[in-house]
Amino acid sequence: MKRWCVLLTLLLWSAAVVAGGKSRTVVVIDGAKYYIHTIERGETLYSLARTYGVSEQVIVGSNPSAAAGLRAGEKLKIPYTSKVEETPSARKLRKTFDTHVVAKGETLYAISRRYAIPLQTVIADNPTLDPISLHPGDQILIRRNERGMESVAEVQAQWEQYRNDLNSVAEDGVAYHLVEKGETFYSLSHRYGTTEEQLSVLNAGLQPGELKAGAIIKVPGKGYRSENQSANPRPRPAVESAEPSQTGSEGLYGVLPQRDTMDVPGMQMGQTLGGVNFMPLDRTQTLRVALMLPLSVNGRPNSNYLEFYQGFLVGLDSVKRAGYSVQLDLYNTERNADVVRRMVEEEAFRAANLIVGPVYEEPLAPVVRYAESKGIPVVTPLADMQQTQSEVLFQMAPVADRKYEKARELIDSCERITFIYTDKTDRDFETEMRTLVGNREVRTHRYVYEHASVVERRGEGKSPSDLTPLLHNRDRNLFVIMADNELDVDRILAALASANTSIVSRGYTPPQFTVLGNARWNRYNNISREVFFKDHIVFLSTYHAKRDSEAVCRFDSDYIRAFGALPTLYSYRGYDAAVIFARAMFDDIQYDLEERNYTPLQTTYRFGQEPGRANHVNQNWTRVNYNEDFSITIE
Repeated sequence: MKRWCVLLTLLLWSAAVVAGGKSRTVVVIDGAKYYIHTIERGETLYSLARTYGVSEQVIVGSNPSAAAGLRAGEKLKIPYTSKVEETPSARKLRKTFDTHVVAKGETLYAISRRYAIPLQTVIADNPTLDPISLHPGDQILIRRNERGMESVAEVQAQWEQYRNDLNSVAEDGVAYHLVEKGETFYSLSHRYGTTEEQLSVLNAGLQPGELKAGAIIKVPGKGYRSENQSANPRPRPAVESAEPSQTGSEGLYGVLPQRDTMDVPGMQMGQTLGGVNFMPLDRTQTLRVALMLPLSVNGRPNSNYLEFYQGFLVGLDSVKRAGYSVQLDLYNTERNADVVRRMVEEEAFRAANLIVGPVYEEPLAPVVRYAESKGIPVVTPLADMQQTQSEVLFQMAPVADRKYEKARELIDSCERITFIYTDKTDRDFETEMRTLVGNREVRTHRYVYEHASVVERRGEGKSPSDLTPLLHNRDRNLFVIMADNELDVDRILAALASANTSIVSRGYTPPQFTVLGNARWNRYNNISREVFFKDHIVFLSTYHAKRDSEAVCRFDSDYIRAFGALPTLYSYRGYDAAVIFARAMFDDIQYDLEERNYTPLQTTYRFGQEPGRANHVNQNWTRVNYNEDFSITIE
């Protein structure tokens, strides 16, 4: 009996050491596959070796620090092992997988978005695939029954997680960066305190012209050293931290010694590029905010900026509930440069360590000059700054040049592009669309409205209002409606929806089509929003906040309770400004808010500096997708 008890104890112990199982997270580093394993309490090198089917020496070889012992919560990279299986037959491959042939410059990020397939599925199905290093002609198996499973947002989140997984086990001196559209070798070398040449060396000779959005590249990480590195690089975290900084500082801000001046187009006298180093406040300090708004002009109140102010108050209240101390001073600028200059001289204003406003560019100059002298960030919440350039300036409105970047993938993925015209054309929108499609072949169609009674009297024959011929194909279609009035837009959208319904009801394959919408349509009051979903409309907007979001509903409730009215887009933007920048003053301001996404409600902000320009500008336009299942997804 005693012997059986001993055997039972040993069996239970044996089961316990392997109970955790293998991690499902797999990454590829320099061509070798690894599991990313998070150490749990009680695990040992012996138990991990049994779980993963490798020796303890192999684990220590990949993780030298593990020789000194394991700590719960730390991550290890463990060489990937798998059972040798029979190679599937060609018939089984054809039945189970599609094959994607990699084109020149194509990234796995773009491929996974195109097929809407989980990243880990692609890695599992392609044993020799390195997600970071693809070559033209490489063949990638795409599992058919998992195509279309992931939304664009889910795919993007998986790639962000993959980058974080790589960073969690990166060697000293190396970190991994997911390249965004518009980023260049110049901007990345500036951001990470290195040179373009050293960035190329880190990435096996990658050249500036070969940098593609969606690629994951190596950048300098913790412990990186280089002979040519700047003596005063701005610190950048290799991995984003989850908690606010608890570190104090002597004084609120510091200014680095002036760097060598640069000849930068558009720079104004007295401005610097890369000379200001913002320091975060300690959690025990009180943030003083100067909010500068044109609440009235020539004695007439401006309701828009009152709503912005009210939204800002709700945002500050949420920051205070999170344990931060904030004091707000409100200034009515009257949209007058002389008034603003006098404000800058006031003692209360000079106690501020964050300035929001003065909204318009005309009265901005004295505020920026003062902020540069003190190293204080200035937030311009609504306008696109065309002239003023300064390291202290943060712009929440995205620049117009980036408006259609998020439509590029849509253009590239559609095989047939059709511009639909009426007698009246929105020429500005047409110019934007012609620039966007570039040299792509574009079909044109002139829509003519015909009343139902006319169709009935005429009898047989197609009506010029019938858009079925435009949809009756197996291509992926993109339609762009050039009409510049509400009635024509409404009729065309209804005609597309009707044609789609007609084709499906006759048993044909459902058409694949998207309508790239004009932001002006959101101002039309008589178009049924139901047709937006039926026509799979995509909008590109500076801002999005709909009451189908839990965060927006929560804000609406707080706002109505405080002010007895529904919030407007100005209210939402005021809330965003308060939440992003008041919180950042205790943490992310030291990194200029770069390399982070901020989504207080539904709109995401991501700040960065354009090559050769000083302002920190929101890079992110919002892509709003109206889906056939009556859901709205935001990119």
